[in-house]
Amino acid sequence: MSRLIDTGDMDAGRVERPNKSQIKREIHALHDLARKLVDMDDAELDAMELGDPLRREIALARTMKHGALKRQLKFITRLLREQHAESILETVAGLESRKQVQDAAFHRIERWRDRLLAEGDSALTELLQAHPEADAGQIRQLMRNAAREAAAGKSPKSSRALFRLLRGFLG
Repeated sequence: MSRLIDTGDMDAGRVERPNKSQIKREIHALHDLARKLVDMDDAELDAMELGDPLRREIALARTMKHGALKRQLKFITRLLREQHAESILETVAGLESRKQVQDAAFHRIERWRDRLLAEGDSALTELLQAHPEADAGQIRQLMRNAAREAAAGKSPKSSRALFRLLRGFLG
């Protein structure tokens, strides 16, 4: 709950002081943002409007470990507090949601591949009903080859090829 401070100026009235807990939550969120920025690759950072000092400090933080990294993250947090970080927060949220969608699609393709290898023709029939554009002959061949490779203890070359084929029309 915000406390009001009497400024003594009758025209200005009362000024609302920021809630200390809210400030701590905001600083914690900016600290999490700083950690995410340090973990991102350069291509993702290029999509954001970061100033040169902030970019330099992020690059420097990537070379640090333990206590030095902790101090550097605090410094990056302070830099983020000084500039308006709303656009950076929105960009990071967009990147994270896009990654979640990509991860979900990846897992869906993995489940189909695993079902095809475990259940055989029943899973293939269900897949072909849902996706008639799929090449049944090629999928069957890759399923047979993957089963042979698994039985022989070889590397799962056909299983990976099946995944790539599924990604072509499921992804």
